[in-house]
Amino acid sequence: MSIYTITLKNCAFFAHHGAFQEEAVLGQRFFVDAEFDVPAGRALTDDDLTDTMHYGHAFEVIEQVVTTTRRALIEALAQDVALALCEKFPMIRRAAITVRKPSVPIAGILDYVEVRVEHRP
Repeated sequence: MSIYTITLKNCAFFAHHGAFQEEAVLGQRFFVDAEFDVPAGRALTDDDLTDTMHYGHAFEVIEQVVTTTRRALIEALAQDVALALCEKFPMIRRAAITVRKPSVPIAGILDYVEVRVEHRP
């Protein structure tokens, strides 16, 4: 069986995740990469949207999870996204979710903190 990978890169959302109360109040930007493996089926030969995963709908699932939940840890947020995608799209064989948090409340200079969670249903 052939498998192919769909990737949504650098999806940006404003949300209120974090361990500190200030993060809950102020909120900040989060960036999500979603990578999922799906069986090829007829999608590669028939060129038909009904034979694959609609990545616009996948984006909506990611957006809903990131913007309507509150997690202290981006690790837990990444897992929530992976589980929601696998529940909505049973064809997913592997979901790898990366969450980046650029505004990290630590004393140091860095671009962002990033966590990647991989889930296989």
